[in-house]
Amino acid sequence: MITLLTGMLATAVLAGGVLALAALGEVLAERVGVTNLGVEGLMALGAVSAVITVFSFHSPWVGLLVAIMVGAVGGMVFAFGAVVMRANQVLCGLATTFMGLGLSTALGHNYAGQPVDATFGHVTIPLLSAIPVIGPAFFAQNILIVPIYVLLPALVHFVMFRTRHGLNMRAVGENPAAADAAGIPVMAMRFWYVTLGGAMAGMAGGYLTLTYVPVWSEGMVAGRGWIALALVIFAGYRPVIVTLSALLFGLVTALSFVGQAHNWPIDPAFLNMLPYLGTMAFIIVPVVVWHRMRRVMAAPAALAQPYYRDVR
Repeated sequence: MITLLTGMLATAVLAGGVLALAALGEVLAERVGVTNLGVEGLMALGAVSAVITVFSFHSPWVGLLVAIMVGAVGGMVFAFGAVVMRANQVLCGLATTFMGLGLSTALGHNYAGQPVDATFGHVTIPLLSAIPVIGPAFFAQNILIVPIYVLLPALVHFVMFRTRHGLNMRAVGENPAAADAAGIPVMAMRFWYVTLGGAMAGMAGGYLTLTYVPVWSEGMVAGRGWIALALVIFAGYRPVIVTLSALLFGLVTALSFVGQAHNWPIDPAFLNMLPYLGTMAFIIVPVVVWHRMRRVMAAPAALAQPYYRDVR
């Protein structure tokens, strides 16, 4: 039983890492008032660019770096349309998703189905890895797991809620006109945080093909970008809760894998549906459970609203 739990948690940690990276990037964008629905497409571009790079340079670190850069460029393109040109954010995001999915399919055609020959290895942390169940799942894992689940959420939380810059960032998302009047560069802050969010989406795609599923295939992102968006809403736009929510979703994914591997008397189609049923639950639960916490967990007041400096 302990072995089963350890294996399930280890799978959950790996599966949740993809969502944690993408969702943390979306938190950064939405906290400054921009909704980026292009996460799915940026993840696909990051995934395929990482694979192509690894086949050329045989280094997962170079592949991940290129995935981050590709995501950042995609984020800049979206930011130019949604922030600088003030086009509709929903339409810009959908266009980014379709562009990313189509371009990744075209670029990855010759690499489809070929196993990646250089992936990230595992690292074991002494003492911590000896903790029953939790230790092997978290501390005898892929080298990227600790940064994803510990370092990045802690850094984002600290900057967002413990620094003056974080206060300015949240002010831009709540009331950009007041922030502008106080001397905060609203447009620049929105542009660069959307770009950073795109970079993290690209990193999530690179993690997907260099760690979680070391092979490229068309459609392998499989809606994870949309799930990341749901996690941001579920977590109330808070980085630490977003990361824990990604792990919870990873457990749902792991449960479907374990059920099929152990031939549970449940229709495999239903098990495959679990992650998407979980997504629906993650959108509904905040409305039902957090009704009394709506002020704390509410979206930024200026979310998805373009800012016109001459209209205050």
